[in-house]
Amino acid sequence: MNWIILIIAGLFEVGFASCLGKAKETTGVTSWYWLGGFFVCLTISMGLLYKATQTLPIGTAYAVWTGIGAVGTALVGIFHFKEPADFWRVFFISTLIISIVGLKVVSH
Repeated sequence: MNWIILIIAGLFEVGFASCLGKAKETTGVTSWYWLGGFFVCLTISMGLLYKATQTLPIGTAYAVWTGIGAVGTALVGIFHFKEPADFWRVFFISTLIISIVGLKVVSH
């Protein structure tokens, strides 16, 4: 169950990073709404990470959490913010995914 909580926490990390990207693109009140979304996602993500570390090793949980956030944010950047998706970028995103899965497999 705590692995599911950790995955959800990682998805909220993608949410807060994406909100920062949208806040950068907007102005005025709209920017403040995106910053509000950032703080909401940040709070939820940290709370869920804390909950997951109650039974998972902190090193593994933190690495998986940041990995999910990094991969998810890179994919949001590619698909939503039109960032480049060249071979090497996709290759290294793939190695992150393999590393996240590997940490899950070797964790108790």
